[in-house]
Amino acid sequence: MESNKCSSKEGQLEWWQLSLIGVGCIIGTGYFLGSGLAIRNAGPSVILSYILAAISTYIVFDALAKMTKNDPQKGSFRSYAKKAYGRWAGFSTGWVYWCSEMLIMGSQMTALSIFSRFWFPNVPLWVFAAGYAILGIMVVLTGTKGFDRLENVFAVMKVSAILMFIVIASLALCGVLDGGNGFRVPTTIQQLFPNGVIGVWASLIYAFYSFGGIEIMGILAIRLRKKEDAPKSGSFMLFLLALIYCLSLGLAVIMDSWKAFYSKESPFVIALKDYHLPFFPHIFNGAFIIAGFSTMCASLFSVTSMLVTLAQDGDAPAALSKKGKWKLKVPVKALGLTAAGMAASVILALAMPDKVYEYITTAAGLMLLYNWFFILLSSRRLIELNAWGKTKRWSGMVLIILAVSGTLLEETSRFGFFGSLLFVGIVAIVVLKMRSNWKKGQKPAPI
Repeated sequence: MESNKCSSKEGQLEWWQLSLIGVGCIIGTGYFLGSGLAIRNAGPSVILSYILAAISTYIVFDALAKMTKNDPQKGSFRSYAKKAYGRWAGFSTGWVYWCSEMLIMGSQMTALSIFSRFWFPNVPLWVFAAGYAILGIMVVLTGTKGFDRLENVFAVMKVSAILMFIVIASLALCGVLDGGNGFRVPTTIQQLFPNGVIGVWASLIYAFYSFGGIEIMGILAIRLRKKEDAPKSGSFMLFLLALIYCLSLGLAVIMDSWKAFYSKESPFVIALKDYHLPFFPHIFNGAFIIAGFSTMCASLFSVTSMLVTLAQDGDAPAALSKKGKWKLKVPVKALGLTAAGMAASVILALAMPDKVYEYITTAAGLMLLYNWFFILLSSRRLIELNAWGKTKRWSGMVLIILAVSGTLLEETSRFGFFGSLLFVGIVAIVVLKMRSNWKKGQKPAPI
């Protein structure tokens, strides 16, 4: 029995509350901006990419939820990896997750700063980045209740922005709005798959990015009032996300040529640019900021929790699990290390050329998918599966492999793929050095 077994006192959330928090944690700039790259690769068939990504995400979360139901652990997927394969697996998945989230948060804050300059063009980027970092830390310092409330509010605001686009696009489709260049409903296979199967394959990684965040739900699932509701919570959340993702993207790709979409502007703003709606870019810019900030806060909360469980298990300095003298609701030193890593990542984002840092953040996103793959591997040893369950697990693993391998088809994501292998290789080297300490029963050296 691990020392970080959760207690019954932590059951505070109803299943629908966790679903709403999950929506708040997941919808971010990966969807509002990254979906443009997915459209650029796949054209109208991008809907297929998002359906496949939703199916795979459901399979991964279902496995994680079942493990949580059977054996609730604060360390979530890291604790299950350790239980299934040993200490090396728990150490590796925990630190790979922390490193990847640090880099992703750096890119999120850079994106937030760029969005903010839409209204304040003369303010330096680092001022906005520092401001958002401080606000994020303040949210985490409020504890889990403050985090829950904020994510619930953000979830409603982000879904409302997407629903607003769906309503406006539907009105345009019905001819209520003036403007636009007509609708482009694909009627042939060539129009539906302009870049063939290869285009769909290359776009999978961006579709997966839009669902990134389920590991945060796994960490929060121990706070469910009824642990057996974890699968239901995830199923409802993913159904809602898949529905609004596919509906909004489907409308976007028939309102403009798929060649008009790119990564620097949201496909929803592009789709409505000819309808003379001056308020819309401002509303969606606000939605971008809310989306980026809420996912940044979720990542900050999640990686701080992960550091604490690593410290409690002896896989990080023990001081990181202590809350300090001020009776704050989170361990100050763990949050401090995370804040330092976040600051370093922001400096990299602002100092490096765009392409170089884009390679690094793509690598970090791929590292999250490696952890998803390991969740499915862990479930193989920790939960009993019937024939259908085994089929689902293998299907999920194949879809993740397709998403990862699809990055080799594009120059930008190809560099990210090899970068992700470099990061994983560094963690593997550290594990090899630490194993001698573990075998001797000693505490690992400070990291």
